[in-house]
Amino acid sequence: MTENGGRTTAAAGTGGGARVLVVDDDPHLLKALRITLGAHGYTVDSAGDGAAAVEAASRTAPDVLILDLGLPDMDGVDVLRDVRRWSNLPVLVLSARHGSSDKVGALDAGADDYITKPFGLDELLARLRALLRRVPAPEAAPVVASAAFTVDLAGRRVDRGGSPVRLTPTEWKILEILVTNPSRLVTQQQLLARVWGPGYVKEANYLRVYMAQLRRKLEPDPGKPRHLLTEPGIGYRFVP
Repeated sequence: MTENGGRTTAAAGTGGGARVLVVDDDPHLLKALRITLGAHGYTVDSAGDGAAAVEAASRTAPDVLILDLGLPDMDGVDVLRDVRRWSNLPVLVLSARHGSSDKVGALDAGADDYITKPFGLDELLARLRALLRRVPAPEAAPVVASAAFTVDLAGRRVDRGGSPVRLTPTEWKILEILVTNPSRLVTQQQLLARVWGPGYVKEANYLRVYMAQLRRKLEPDPGKPRHLLTEPGIGYRFVP
């Protein structure tokens, strides 16, 4: 990380509370980015290897991923391919590899942008802001409709066939996460962490029980769901 004119200058704008996952095997760089990005309004998580990166991405649901390619346990491109199986979050590759083939390989694997080391802080912040601008802001408290049921997020109300459906608080939390990410795969780890907490990311049986309850209440044929779908071994998807 370099400085402009011998000093670090703050770029216009802040992170606005966006969550960034930084993946790099250099602990000094991780510490510097945690401090710097935090000072610019970002919430920062970090990982030092590929396995931890994939786990953290599924658990913390970051708004953007900053990814080094030279990781100790696996290539960063493999991390990128793994994440792209279930997430379309913006990915900024930050790497010491300068070759055009490395850049093309990362971009073809699903990276949205690429910066080589050493890099300028202002450029990094500008690239982050650009990536976050591409992510559409969620609608404010919409009513989400499927062919079988509607979900009023503002009123915290679910209707099926014109009649209200009573959900437990846990059922509501799961359904809310799914319907606010239409057609997007939400991993088991993401759901477990957000509904029960980080200590429950391995309790997939919890989700099976509650998803079965939701399908009984909302699907016309719970045994052949049309809207609350399972991606075996990975997670769940709401299809309107």
